[in-house]
Amino acid sequence: MGSSSRRSLTRAAISLTAAVLLVCPAAVETESHHGGGWVGTWTASPQPASSPLPINGQTLRQIVHTSIGGDSVRIRLSNAYGGEDVVVGAARVALSAGGAAIVEGTNRVLRFSGSPTITISAGTFVVSDPVRLRMPALGDLAVSIYLPGNVAATTRHDAGLQTNYLSAPGDFTGTADFAGTTTRSFHFLTTVEVWAPERAAAIVTLGESVTNGFGSTPDTNQRWTNLLAERLQSHPRTSGMAVLNAGIGGNRILHDIVGPSGLSRLDRDALVQSGATHLIVSPGSTDILLPDLLGLPAQNVGADQIIQGHQQIITRARAMGLRVYGATLPPVDGFPFPGFWTAPMEEKRQLVNRFIRTRGAYDAVIDFDAVLRDPAQPTRLRPDYDSGDHVHPNDLGHRALADAIDLKLFRPDND
Repeated sequence: MGSSSRRSLTRAAISLTAAVLLVCPAAVETESHHGGGWVGTWTASPQPASSPLPINGQTLRQIVHTSIGGDSVRIRLSNAYGGEDVVVGAARVALSAGGAAIVEGTNRVLRFSGSPTITISAGTFVVSDPVRLRMPALGDLAVSIYLPGNVAATTRHDAGLQTNYLSAPGDFTGTADFAGTTTRSFHFLTTVEVWAPERAAAIVTLGESVTNGFGSTPDTNQRWTNLLAERLQSHPRTSGMAVLNAGIGGNRILHDIVGPSGLSRLDRDALVQSGATHLIVSPGSTDILLPDLLGLPAQNVGADQIIQGHQQIITRARAMGLRVYGATLPPVDGFPFPGFWTAPMEEKRQLVNRFIRTRGAYDAVIDFDAVLRDPAQPTRLRPDYDSGDHVHPNDLGHRALADAIDLKLFRPDND
C-alpha cells in the first residue's frame, strides 16, 4: 500500500472516531475507565408489596447508604412484581444533604441506553448508563425517580429502616429539596453500583430480619452489615470490600412467605451481583418457626431439610466462584406469642447450628448464636442486646455481630 493510501485511511479512521465521539458520549465515558470494574455498593432485595404504594405522577427520592466509594455511579430499577409496564420519566442521582435535600452541584441526570426515559416491562429490570459522580465510601446518595403515570408500586423492599420521600405531583428530580410524604420502604430501586479499583469486590449477606437490620435504629445505619462495612473501611487491606445486604424480613430458605425463598432468589439477589466474591448465609430460623405460627403445617420442615437448603446454596455459590461463610442461627425464644418457640423447634435450631459449626461444609463459620445468646438462658438473647421483642438485636447487638466477624476472611489473599 502506498503512503498516500495509508494517509487517506488514517484520515478516514480519525474522522470516523470523531463522529463516534460526538454521537455516543455515554459509550465513550464507559470506555474511558481503566484498571477497575463495576461493584455493587448497596442493594435492597425486591419483594412483592402486599399494599402497593400509589404513585400518581410523582417523584420518589430514596436515600442509599454506600459501603465502598467510586468515581462513577449507575443504578438498577426493578419491576419484578409488577403486573404492567412502568414508565420512568426522569431519574437523577446526587449526594444527599440530609432529609430530601441534595448537595448543590452534584445532581446528575441518569440515562438508560442514551435516553432520559425508559419503560420497565412487567417482571424485568433495567440498568442506567453510568454518570460521573465521586461517591464516597459510607456516604449517602439520593436517587430521584419521576414516574409520570398512575403507578402501583408493587415491587418494593419492606422495612428498609430508611426514610424516603414522595413528592407532590410533578417532576422534582432536579429540585434541591421538596416536602412530601415519607416511606421507610424502597420502591423499584434495588441496586447502586460504583466504578471501583481493580481489587474491589463485594460481600453479599443472604438472610432474614436480623440481616435486614430489624431492631436497629432507623435512619442511623446501625445494621450489622453497615457496621461491618465501617470496619472493612478502617483497614487498608479490606477497604475495597463492599457489603451488599440481601436480607428480607421473615425470609425462609425453602419456602416463599415474605418475598421469595432464599433458594429461589439466590441467583438474582446474591450470585450475579456485580463484583460479588463472598457470601454470608444466615437464614434458617424462620423456616423453623413460621409454619406453626402462621398455620402452615404442610411447610413444617425438619432440620435435615434446612441443612439440605444450606448445602444447595453452598454448591451454587461455589459454582459461581464465591467463598461461602455460614452464620449460625441466633436464639429466638421468648417472642411474646403463645407457643412461638417450643422444645422441638429449639432442637432443630441446635441441629442446624451443629451442621454449620462442625461439618466443614462452609469455608468459614461466623457464630452469631455464640455472640447473641444469654449465658444464663442460652435459648434467649442477652438482655443487653435485646431490642425488646427477644428476637431481634438492638444497636449494641448489631455492633456485637459486626465486631465478631474476622476481617481476615475478606482480605484479597485471605491470609
